[in-house]
Amino acid sequence: MALISGSITIRRPVEEVFDFVADERNEPIYNPQMRAVEKVTPGPIGVGTLWRATVATGRRTTPFELEVTGYARPSRLGSVTRMGTADIDGGLTFAAEAGGTRMSWSWDLRPKGVLKLAAPLFAAVGRRQEQRIWSGLKAYLERSSPA
Repeated sequence: MALISGSITIRRPVEEVFDFVADERNEPIYNPQMRAVEKVTPGPIGVGTLWRATVATGRRTTPFELEVTGYARPSRLGSVTRMGTADIDGGLTFAAEAGGTRMSWSWDLRPKGVLKLAAPLFAAVGRRQEQRIWSGLKAYLERSSPA
C-alpha cells in the first residue's frame, strides 16, 4: 500500500468547490487525462453513487469505477476507485479559509498482483498526478464560474 496526500487552496467558497468536485462529470473540464465519465446510479449524488470513467495515459486508456463512500457536504467526500491494476481508497476534505477553500486529499493506493512490488513508484507518480489534477481544478475554478 502507498499513501498519496496533499492539499491546495482554491479562491472560491467551500460549498462551490465541494459541489463541483462531487460531480465527477466535471472532472474532464480540469483533468486532461479524464476521457469519459458516466453516472451509473440514479438520483442525487451521495453515498453509494457509482461512476464509470476512462482515463488516458499516453496512448493507453484505463477504465475504472468510482464509488462514493462518504458524503458530508461541504466538508468531506470519500470514495473507492476500482481498476484492473489497483484499488484506491480515501477522500477529500474541504475547509473554509480566509479567501477560499483548503482542499486536502488522502488516498491509500493498493496495487494488485505483481504491481505491488512497484508501490513506491506508483506513489511517486500518483503524488505528481494528484497535484497536477488539483492545480487544474484550482486554475479552472479561479478563472470561471461553474455551472
